[in-house]
Amino acid sequence: MIEHVVIIKFKENTSSEHLHEVCSRFKLLKGRIPGLVDVRAGINFTDKNQGYQILLTAQFENRAALESYGPHPDHRAVADFIREAGRIDSIVLDIEI
Repeated sequence: MIEHVVIIKFKENTSSEHLHEVCSRFKLLKGRIPGLVDVRAGINFTDKNQGYQILLTAQFENRAALESYGPHPDHRAVADFIREAGRIDSIVLDIEI
């Protein structure tokens, strides 16, 4: 199984509503993309975040499922919304679990 972790930093003027909408749209990917087993999303509440506001995690059956996730139209739509919401940086980690 693969764990895909993304932390995202947004512009300071990105609204709380946009941050919540990012999380909601990401969570809706579960059940819509082959090989995507689980998703989690949330807004950070600590001051140890170095400016990153959102954590997204996704679990995939295998590396092939992760590779097909990136270009999937439903994922692309969420990624586009994240950019439109004011993403300025992100960090991605993929590990085998």
